[in-house]
Amino acid sequence: MKMMLRLTIALLGVTLLGSCKLVTQVNDPDNAYTAEITYQKLVGEYPFIAVASRAVPESVREIKNLTYVRYGQRALQLDLYVPADRQRRLRGTQPKPAIIFVHGGGWRSGYRINFTPFAIGMAQRGYVAATISYRLSPEARYPAAIHDVKAAVRWLRRHADAYGVDPKRIALAGGSAGGQIAALAGVTSGLEKFDPQARRSTISSDVQAIINIDGLSDFTSEAVRMYEDDPRKNPSAAGAWFGGRYAEQQSRWHEASPINYVNSNTPPILFLISAQPRFSLGHREMIEKMKLFGIPHQVVAIPQTPHSFWLFDPWLQPSVMAVADFLDEHLQPCSKLFFSPRVFQ
Repeated sequence: MKMMLRLTIALLGVTLLGSCKLVTQVNDPDNAYTAEITYQKLVGEYPFIAVASRAVPESVREIKNLTYVRYGQRALQLDLYVPADRQRRLRGTQPKPAIIFVHGGGWRSGYRINFTPFAIGMAQRGYVAATISYRLSPEARYPAAIHDVKAAVRWLRRHADAYGVDPKRIALAGGSAGGQIAALAGVTSGLEKFDPQARRSTISSDVQAIINIDGLSDFTSEAVRMYEDDPRKNPSAAGAWFGGRYAEQQSRWHEASPINYVNSNTPPILFLISAQPRFSLGHREMIEKMKLFGIPHQVVAIPQTPHSFWLFDPWLQPSVMAVADFLDEHLQPCSKLFFSPRVFQ
């Protein structure tokens, strides 16, 4: 029993706070989705690239390791990047729109710092930006990650005044698996299955825009299943997240597809895609559904790029520009906002 306890503590990387154990990070030696490792895989084909800098300029304030939700002793954290004018607390400064970034990594790996350069870029454009950690598939299967993302939205809205955020102008963004997670979290407003906190909170987890960066929109299409349900992978990344292959967990594969939730209240969506079409499969079909409801949408392709392009220069700045331009248009204070009647505070 004592040996089992020691192994558990070593695996989870426990942070001791007095006599209370708070787990803020799950250590997984197989979690190798970092910008630096991805760079080594790509530099041969793209010798001109560089890992985007995480250096924080004077115009941006970095606030790290804020706990946004706890499950028992497990604490999930985020980092905030705030335009520096909030530091000075200038009289009459208007609340800023916000964007929350969900990292990728096949639902089983990745780190929130992968989106730090993007978050800094958005803060430089006048947005409060958050990068979040969430429970990966080795720790908790679908739909735990969706619960976490909605909890992060609710936390940011609850603390909007403290960080200069306009609670009626919050966007969700993510890359790769994070793009699919962000999209699913964004299009499932009001569905308790994806938001168990809603039962005990008056604060909304709805968002007013979605940025899907090279993430899937439909797990059930034949083209997607060719990659994500490959029988040679045991299990595939998606299969590990869902707890089984498509034939075994068909309802989950369907249920996790953002395309199936398009309705008149769907927020505006930007699809930011690479030159590798398999990673953004389903977005065209989803757009056709959005057109029926008049939902604003845009597709921006970054040409001649690999998947994970947002981690690197020279592609980061064009990506930041595309996202900021889209949100500047659709998150204006006087624009049509999509939210439920639950309280924004």
